[in-house]
Amino acid sequence: MNIATESSLEGATGAPVETDCVIIGAGPVGLFAVFELGLLDVKAHVVDILDKVGGQCSELYPEKPIYDIPGLPVVTGQQLTDQLMQQIEPFGATFHLGERIDELSREGERFRLVTDAGKVFLTKVVVIAAGGGSFTPKRPPLEGIEAYEGKSVFYSVRRMEDFRNRDVLIVGGGDSALDWTLNLHPIAKSITLLHRRDDFRAAPHSVEQMRRLVAEGKMRLMIGQVTELKGADGQLQHAWVKTKEGEETIPVDRMLPFFGLTMKLGPIADWGLNLHENLIPVDTEKFETNVPGVFAIGDINWYAGKLKLILSGFHEAALMAQKAGQYVYPGKKVLFQYTTSSSSLQKKLGVK
Repeated sequence: MNIATESSLEGATGAPVETDCVIIGAGPVGLFAVFELGLLDVKAHVVDILDKVGGQCSELYPEKPIYDIPGLPVVTGQQLTDQLMQQIEPFGATFHLGERIDELSREGERFRLVTDAGKVFLTKVVVIAAGGGSFTPKRPPLEGIEAYEGKSVFYSVRRMEDFRNRDVLIVGGGDSALDWTLNLHPIAKSITLLHRRDDFRAAPHSVEQMRRLVAEGKMRLMIGQVTELKGADGQLQHAWVKTKEGEETIPVDRMLPFFGLTMKLGPIADWGLNLHENLIPVDTEKFETNVPGVFAIGDINWYAGKLKLILSGFHEAALMAQKAGQYVYPGKKVLFQYTTSSSSLQKKLGVK
């Protein structure tokens, strides 16, 4: 699939990213917004705090069947995500995954957005499609863990090189824990995977690969839980792990806890937008917020009669795009086109 991905694993690029539109959220509604904007030749960059696209559909319910998508009698969350990615491929959106937009401000005629990784965007339009807000990692119940966060305890991998030749402890039993166990194994000094039980919620193939590495003595699997961290100046040195055999101290200088996610409105609450019970009020003509040029679509918005359905978000994305196109191309009349006659889409698809 030929979709550009500028993962936050590469770090901030330094120079601002200039674009027509920044979409905050890579769930189904954010992905469909790429399509509707693309029909109007509006170029989009998509930012999501998760390390993959699909939002809740991929992160929480990848195998859950969905029955109310028009034309698809039944589709899983992951299948819907995959098909949306295929649908938007002609429009060449760039994805910035594993990053959260922390700041939004005006800079002349454009908006300036800054991520928690320091990446800066300059854009004419902002579309908030963040579902119920941003996913926030759950913190392990360990005394003093805050002192290590961002220095030797991380809730996502931004740069793989930060883990090269390190003693890495990964805690968790889901896809993220298993994926990073396998991805970091080739470069880490040592990898220890710790889970409270010998049963994993990850893809069977990943679990099989992990067990093979354990059998070959190339990594360690421990069944238990962390009880204490030791180190100075934010740098981990050891972790105490309690297993059924007793308590053991292991060398650790990097720790990745994957304890799940919670939903919070996050930095959006400080952007000067009107709020209604932690949701963003919009009009129902163009789904614009009280700040001109900033739109909110999907579960993050509120209006009278709102239904939190994916198909409602698709409708909102279509109307939002018509107004967004006017900001991107001021003075030019935005013409609605059916996809069967859209010259832009046909050109992208190579249809003559």
